[in-house]
Amino acid sequence: MKQETLKWVKDAYKTEADCITEMLNHLDEEQFSKAIEILINAERIGTTGCGHSGIIMQHLSHLLCCIDQPAKFVSPAEAVHGGTGYFKKGDAMIFASRGGKTKELLPILDICKKKGVKIISITENMDSPLALGADVVIKQYVNKECDRYNAQGTTSTTSLCMISHAIQTAILEETNFQIEQFAVTHPGGAVGERLNDKALF
Repeated sequence: MKQETLKWVKDAYKTEADCITEMLNHLDEEQFSKAIEILINAERIGTTGCGHSGIIMQHLSHLLCCIDQPAKFVSPAEAVHGGTGYFKKGDAMIFASRGGKTKELLPILDICKKKGVKIISITENMDSPLALGADVVIKQYVNKECDRYNAQGTTSTTSLCMISHAIQTAILEETNFQIEQFAVTHPGGAVGERLNDKALF
C-alpha cells in the first residue's frame, strides 16, 4: 500500500472520531427529548431515507424492534404506492436526509401530515423542507467525509448511525426496558443463548 493511501486510511479514523466527539456540541436536548417522547407514545414507528440514510434507517427500525417498539422501514419507492397505509393518526415517522431536500421523501412528508402522523426529521439543514415540515428536528452534524473529494457517504453515515444509537439508548432507559424482554424477542444465535441462560436472571 502506498504511504499516501495509508495516510488517508489513518485520517479516516480520526475524521470520524472527531465527528462523533463534536456531535455533542450540536445536541439540542429539548428537541431530542421531544423526539423520544413522541416515539415512546407512538403505536407504530416508521423510518425512511434514501441511499446511505435509508440503510441506517433500516438499522434504526431493527434497533427499535429489539426494545419492543414496533417499527418498520418504509421504502420511499413503496411509500407513494400504498406503503403509507401502514400509518394511523398518532403514529410517528422518522425521516433522515442530510440535506433535508431529498425529493423522494417530500411526498411522504405530505402524506404523513394528512394522516396526522408525528414527524421527526434528522437533517443538517435546518432550513430545508424536511426540517420545516417536522414536529421535531434532530440536527445532524458532519465535519467532512473521509474521501479526498468529500463526496462519499462515509462520515455522514457514521453520524446518522450515532444518532440512531442515541435514540435507542434513550428509549431503552425511558421505558425501563429489561434484559428479560430482549431474551424473549432474541432467542436466536449466540446472543440468544446468552440472554436465555437462566443463570443471568
